[in-house]
Amino acid sequence: QVRLVESGGGMVEPGGSLRLSCAASGRTLSMYVIGWFRQDQGNEREFVGAITMAEGLTSYADSVKGRFTVSRDSVRNTVYLQLNSLKPEDTAVYSCAAKPRGESKYTHWGQGTQVTVSS
Repeated sequence: QVRLVESGGGMVEPGGSLRLSCAASGRTLSMYVIGWFRQDQGNEREFVGAITMAEGLTSYADSVKGRFTVSRDSVRNTVYLQLNSLKPEDTAVYSCAAKPRGESKYTHWGQGTQVTVSS
């Protein structure tokens, strides 16, 4: 079983930055993909970015390319989401999720952390 715990959310002004962490425990994640998602009230959950734990290959939603960066620390079994140039529309609950490579569905989810961008 994989357990994921997010941290690092908070309130920031437009143009500011935050770094979210997703700490994984329960098993080695070398054969997993870790994804970041976000959901604001009344909206569908949106894919933000993902990383393969083995090679560190990343992918991003068009809405965050160039502003957000996903990285990993394989020793600490932790994935990070660096959020730069934040906009009010980035306000949401950000969650990380894990899936085995080759699978289409994410099978393990964290509880989420709130990011609020407001002046």
